[in-house]
Amino acid sequence: MNPRPSLFCLLALLFFAATSAMSAEQPLDVLIVNARIVDGGGNPWYRGSVGIRDGRIVAVVPGPLQAPSKRTIDAADRVLAPGFIDLMGQETFVYLTDPDTARSRLYQGVTTHVSGEGSSHAPQNERTQSKPEMLDGKPVRWRSYKEYFQILESHGVPINVAHNVGAGQIRSVVMGEADRAPTPAEMEQMKKLVAEAMDDGAFGLSTALIYPPGAYATTQEIAELAKVAASRGGFYSTHMRNESVGLLQAIDESIQIGELAGLPVHIYHLKAAGKRQWPLMTQAIDRIDAARARGLDVTSDIYPYIRNGIGLESFLPPTLYANGFEAAKKQVAKAAKRRELRTELENPNTTWENWYQHVGADWSKVLVTDAGKYPREAAGLSVADIAKKEGRDVWETFFDLSMAQVTVAPESMDEEQKRAALHAPWVMIETDTPPVNIATAKSTHPRALGAFPRVLAKYVRDEKVLTLEDAIRRMTSMVANRLGLTDRGRIAPGMAADLVLFDPARIKDEATFEQPLRFSSGVDYLLINGQLSIDNGQATGALAGQVLRHSR
Repeated sequence: MNPRPSLFCLLALLFFAATSAMSAEQPLDVLIVNARIVDGGGNPWYRGSVGIRDGRIVAVVPGPLQAPSKRTIDAADRVLAPGFIDLMGQETFVYLTDPDTARSRLYQGVTTHVSGEGSSHAPQNERTQSKPEMLDGKPVRWRSYKEYFQILESHGVPINVAHNVGAGQIRSVVMGEADRAPTPAEMEQMKKLVAEAMDDGAFGLSTALIYPPGAYATTQEIAELAKVAASRGGFYSTHMRNESVGLLQAIDESIQIGELAGLPVHIYHLKAAGKRQWPLMTQAIDRIDAARARGLDVTSDIYPYIRNGIGLESFLPPTLYANGFEAAKKQVAKAAKRRELRTELENPNTTWENWYQHVGADWSKVLVTDAGKYPREAAGLSVADIAKKEGRDVWETFFDLSMAQVTVAPESMDEEQKRAALHAPWVMIETDTPPVNIATAKSTHPRALGAFPRVLAKYVRDEKVLTLEDAIRRMTSMVANRLGLTDRGRIAPGMAADLVLFDPARIKDEATFEQPLRFSSGVDYLLINGQLSIDNGQATGALAGQVLRHSR
């Protein structure tokens, strides 16, 4: 009797057969050799080669691979990883109106951008899209994700895009900005819109429960909408109702929605905001661990900065916006209302998310990152600095800024909670910021250009909080699993050729709060669906992205 062949011999035979067949086929489009492959699954890196054809990975082998190719890239022992997936990257229409904004993501190694929080690009109606968007000098409108995706695909996108449907958007379409419960008929209409968005390709239902009108929704209302997403294999993601004094209760609500609706839960940018609340971070992690232990699929993410990003209007109580933003502006214009609001903000015992208290009642810790409708010179300055520069009272300056659609970065967190979150195996990475064009923007939060490299530089290379393999897992396969993307997030034959090649010694976030409009360094090559979007450190301008759709 012949002895059974060893596993090594079988693998050798399979490898010989595969490479022989490959050499007889058409040439590879791209062959990457001499790479330290980090496959995205958390496995230890190994040296090897990757072959790409027709937008897909067709070969992954340890060691060298000899095959004809149109382009060979010598990785020179740099790290080859799956392209990073930004689980919450805000808007995508800007990729059509200003494709150069994509470079803020590409130079981070990001190949897929997920959009949608409380608001989302669809659905729309005459109220939410009162004026058409302008594209190539022509007005465009859409009502559904089906129509919006057709617009994206007809123009081409520089990065893969995926979308959630925002519960706040649904509420705006059906109810406007009213602070009340939906009628039974309105509830049915809202559920139909969630179903339509999911059937068009949305990945899940998302909420932002500190912003009107999402702040007016009850737990039960959200759970009813989440049931629709669950019936179509989606998940529920949330900017929770409170991220400070009510953090634990907000986590409980998120978990309750998941249990009522029967679907996975994802908590955006987990944090304990405000110095008095920092010790709650450990309890928050324990809460999520306990939910997972009893069988509920709960995950979260962070951005690696101790300043968050938020609309300055959110410093004011949600009740102010019960009749809409324009009505709120008229109220805030009144001196008596300003005195009333100041008294409320200065109360440390408010039950709503009081960001003024979270920054220690100190306007110097509230940095403007986008001046909105205020003069652009305000960007990059704190509220206190702007008041001093203008020679005005700081509270009067704040109220004017808050009604000018200004975005700010409050200093509300500490490094310990970032490290604690990264020790939890279910935490991913996000930017939580729209893409920006550094040539035209006045300022931004540095996470827009640096979140992913910052993790690799600060928390992997410098502080060794994470291993390289685990950090990349959190940026790739873990996010793909959350979204249900079965062909992204890993380096393996048959997967989409979304790949990033970077130097682990050089990768670095260059953007700071003082100089936020700087691209990250260290990403030398980036492939999206097999096309080079960064070639030897230079963006190519390729419209290589795809509109990714959820499928049940």
